[in-house]
Amino acid sequence: MTDSQRRSARPVILLTGASSGIGEATARELAQRNYALVLAARRADRLHALARQLDPTGSRVLAVPTDLTVDGERRALLARAHEHFGAVDVLINNAGVTVEKGWWWDDPDPLRVLRVNLETPVEMVRLVLPEMKARRSGHIVNIGSVAGRAATNGMYSASKFGIRGFSLGLRRELLGTGISVSLVSPGFVKSEMTAGASLPMPGPEVVARAVAEVLLKPQREVIVPAPYRVLALLDSVAPALADVIVRRFIIQRRYRHDGHVR
Repeated sequence: MTDSQRRSARPVILLTGASSGIGEATARELAQRNYALVLAARRADRLHALARQLDPTGSRVLAVPTDLTVDGERRALLARAHEHFGAVDVLINNAGVTVEKGWWWDDPDPLRVLRVNLETPVEMVRLVLPEMKARRSGHIVNIGSVAGRAATNGMYSASKFGIRGFSLGLRRELLGTGISVSLVSPGFVKSEMTAGASLPMPGPEVVARAVAEVLLKPQREVIVPAPYRVLALLDSVAPALADVIVRRFIIQRRYRHDGHVR
């Protein structure tokens, strides 16, 4: 693909964690808006099935099964994107994990949360920045969490506080370069990760729409659903009250740590 052909083509988005939950909903939303998509996730069968649904021709949506924690696979993912589309205009770092049951210190490998949620996005940004800086355009969207504003789980919140700091710092580092950086921070939404939670939750489509909107109008940080903005503010101005809410309504209902909650 020549430079002139690439500039006339639809924007190319690389979306990680695309096989389920927020990632799948985002892929569907962006496909409806006529973006070209490179979808990455570990579950090859689900990823390929989604790509076929969105684009049976295979020309507009490319599925690349990838273990994003492996450097060689990250580089191969970028190589496939360049081979198929010529460039990556937007990177959406969505892949994420958590310690879903029990306490993180009892998990055999709690640091995988940091590897997937923080280290991998940093490395993906490092890979796409050279081409974005060279053409002085691009957009990086990181999917954070309200848990990066109001901590609820030590390991998960550490990763999401980290991605928030990384995103806000990176945005300032790139001011004037033509590259935008946005952070989308969801509260609890329905997904495989929250399947065991007895909390009222909207579907992941609310996050997908927020992602699509920041692509049209870049913003520093967006919190969705809107009521979670109150929790984020409350944690700053009245942390003791936030302690009560988190302990009684979030840790108990989300993480099932009933023996430690009164």
